[in-house]
Amino acid sequence: MDDHVSQAIGRPDLVRLGSRLICLRFETMKVLSADAAVEQLLKRGVVRPGDTVVDSSSGIYAIALALACHRHGLTCHIVGSTTIDRTTAIQLELLGARLEQMPPSSDLGLDQNRRVARVRELLAANPRHHWMRQYHDDVHRLGYRAVARLIAEEVDGPLTLVGGVGSGASTGALATYLRGWGRPTTLVGVQPFGSVTFGSDHVADPDIIIAGIGSSIPFGNVDHTLYDTIHWIGFAAAQSGSIELLRRHAVFAGLSTGAGYLAACWERRLAADTTLIVIGADTGTRYVDSVFARHREAEPFPSLSPRAATRLDELTLPWSRMNWRRAAAPVRARCDRDVAS
Repeated sequence: MDDHVSQAIGRPDLVRLGSRLICLRFETMKVLSADAAVEQLLKRGVVRPGDTVVDSSSGIYAIALALACHRHGLTCHIVGSTTIDRTTAIQLELLGARLEQMPPSSDLGLDQNRRVARVRELLAANPRHHWMRQYHDDVHRLGYRAVARLIAEEVDGPLTLVGGVGSGASTGALATYLRGWGRPTTLVGVQPFGSVTFGSDHVADPDIIIAGIGSSIPFGNVDHTLYDTIHWIGFAAAQSGSIELLRRHAVFAGLSTGAGYLAACWERRLAADTTLIVIGADTGTRYVDSVFARHREAEPFPSLSPRAATRLDELTLPWSRMNWRRAAAPVRARCDRDVAS
């Protein structure tokens, strides 16, 4: 029996989606990461019960950190993206977290920079607050060890992991653990257009950057040399993926999962000797109006295919793919972890 609901929420399920394709489905993925990070910080004496931790979030991590603080007796202060919805905001309030949400903005790069600036203001005014730094502190990788063990025990043979890059903690940690245990593992990262992380910041998506899997600033937790292939997927293509995933497999998942499913289906055509695991980071609840209610407008899933790119200046909407070959970070994405924002 679990001692706290965060343990149940954080525990993923492996759901078969057909031949050689599995969904690693979370209710809220970052719960495991935030809980393990808080537990480790308490163990090290970096924070103590009653202390306040602060961080920036576009939604999933906010709930995860609030649950971890609720479980371990800490106070939580979230500087939230303009994209945080009412359902998330109410949950945060009732969990005892303080939410400061950025004003509405169509530029999520500006939104992200505003959040970082506000976190710095809070730290200057409250030196005892601890910045969780989900984008830069590798303590956030620890929670994925148990997930990697689950995959290793339940799935045989060579693996291809497909998932949103985001902070770099989830896909990076899973691949690192599995490879460290001797399992052949190919890592496929999914990025939105407009993200600096893998160099698509020169391509604007007219709909929206997919919150949570891209960034307008460099992230210290992203190890570019872990990734074999990158897919850049725009809103419209990801929407088709999410809708197809629900129609075909009854999996109600968020936009990043739809993008990952689209990429995984393509990769399955190219590798006959591997089992693909697509990471489903959250449910589709916050995308009901923007994605699922508009299902009649969506591009037919079978009609979509990526443009093969060999250079970053070849990236184009709605979907591009590149063999990254574990290369180093693009210049604009390189991050000094000691001074990272």
